[in-house]
Amino acid sequence: YEWVNHSMYPTKLGQQRVMIGANNPKVKHPYSSSLFNISAMSYGALSGNAILALSSGAKIGGFSHNTGEGGVSRFHKEGGADLVWNLGTAYFGAGKFGENGERLFCPETFVESAQHVKMIEIKLSQGAKPAHGGMLPKEKITPLIAEARMLEYPVEHDCNSPPRHSSFSNPKELCAFIEQLRDLSGGKPVGFKLCVGQPEEFTELVHTFIETGIYPDFITVDGGEGGTGAAPPEFSNSIGTPLPEALSFVHAVLVGSGFRDPVDKSKSKIALIASGKHLTGVSLFKSFCLGADVANAARSFLFSLGCIQALKCNTNTCPTGITTSDPELEWGLDPMTKQVRVAAFHKKTVHVATEVMEAAGVKSWSEIHPALFVKRTGIGRSRDYREIFEHLQVKQGELIEGTGPKRLVEAWDLNDGIINRVV
Repeated sequence: YEWVNHSMYPTKLGQQRVMIGANNPKVKHPYSSSLFNISAMSYGALSGNAILALSSGAKIGGFSHNTGEGGVSRFHKEGGADLVWNLGTAYFGAGKFGENGERLFCPETFVESAQHVKMIEIKLSQGAKPAHGGMLPKEKITPLIAEARMLEYPVEHDCNSPPRHSSFSNPKELCAFIEQLRDLSGGKPVGFKLCVGQPEEFTELVHTFIETGIYPDFITVDGGEGGTGAAPPEFSNSIGTPLPEALSFVHAVLVGSGFRDPVDKSKSKIALIASGKHLTGVSLFKSFCLGADVANAARSFLFSLGCIQALKCNTNTCPTGITTSDPELEWGLDPMTKQVRVAAFHKKTVHVATEVMEAAGVKSWSEIHPALFVKRTGIGRSRDYREIFEHLQVKQGELIEGTGPKRLVEAWDLNDGIINRVV
C-alpha cells in the first residue's frame, strides 16, 4: 500500500508549467511544458484520425504531443499541437538510405521537418522493447504513411527501424549529435529517451556531459513496464528497468553530478520527463516525487480515444479505428468528438495532480520531493521513497568528489572494477 504524506497547511497553486531548455544558454527557444503530455506513438502505428484527434486535443488543452518515430505527418501538423519530434534509428522525416540499405541521418530533411516542432527527442530505446528496434508491416503502409516517413510508394518490404543509431556509437558521438541537432533546429531544446539498462552506461554518458560541456536539455525515462500491442512479449515483460527504479536512479546521478537541483528542480540544467503508465493525478505526483518534472503517457490517452485493448495493434484490424490504416475501420473514429475527450482527460488529470500538490503543502511542482510518498514494506513497517531508494539521498555535486550513497558511487566510478548491474 502506498500513500501521499499530506500537510496540515495546504497551499493554493495556480497553473503549473515547466520551462525546458531555459537553463542552457545554447537554447534560443525554450519550451513551456504542461505537467502531463502525450507520449511517443507514430503515425502508421496509429491511424490518421487517431493522430489528428490526439494533436487537436493537445492543442485545445495546451499540452504537447510526441510524434513517435514515424515522422511528422500532415495529421500532426493539422491538429496544431505543440509537437515533440521523436527521432528514431531509421530517421524517418530526416533520413535517407545508404548504399547498403541502411538508414542515414540527412541534415537537409531534418531542417525541413524541425520547423514544425517545439523540441527534438532522440530515441535511444523504449520500455516496451528496449534494444530491439521496430517494424511496421508493409500491409499497413499507405501513401500518406510513406509520405510522413519519406519512403517511396508502393512499399515492397516491411518498414524496419534498427535497434541502434548509425549516427553515433559512443557517448562523445551522441553528445556531438545532440549539439548538431540543436544547431540545425535553430536552438530548440534537444534531449533523448531511454529505457535504463546497465547503470554504468548511463553514468559514462553523464561523465561525457561534464568532459565535453555538451548535455541534453531533457531526458525522457521510459519504464520497462511500458507496453504496446506490437512488441515481443518477452521484451515487454522481462527487459528494461521499471520506471520507479530507473527514474530515481537517473535523477540521483544527475543530482550527484551537478546537473539537477534536488531542492528547486526548476533550476536544473537537464529536465526529466517520466513515461510509464500514468493514468491518475496521484500517478503523476508519484513520478514527480521520484525526480520527474514532467510526465508522459500513451496508453491512457488511447483510452480517451476509445481503446478497448483488443491487442490487434499490429494486424491492421483494430476494431476502434485507432491502430489501423483500413479506411472502413478508421472511419469509426471521429476526430471532432475524440479531441474533446482527449483534452478533458488531460484537464481533469492535471487538476487532480495539482490538488494533490496542494494537499502536500508544496508551493510549486519544483519543490516536490521523495519523502512525500510512503510505502508499506511489511507488517508495521513503512518507508518513504527517500528511504526506499537510498540513492535519492545523494547531495548535489557530491559524486564528482567521489562521495555519496555506496551503490551510486560504484555505478559512477568507471574504474573501480565493480560492475553494478542493478539500479
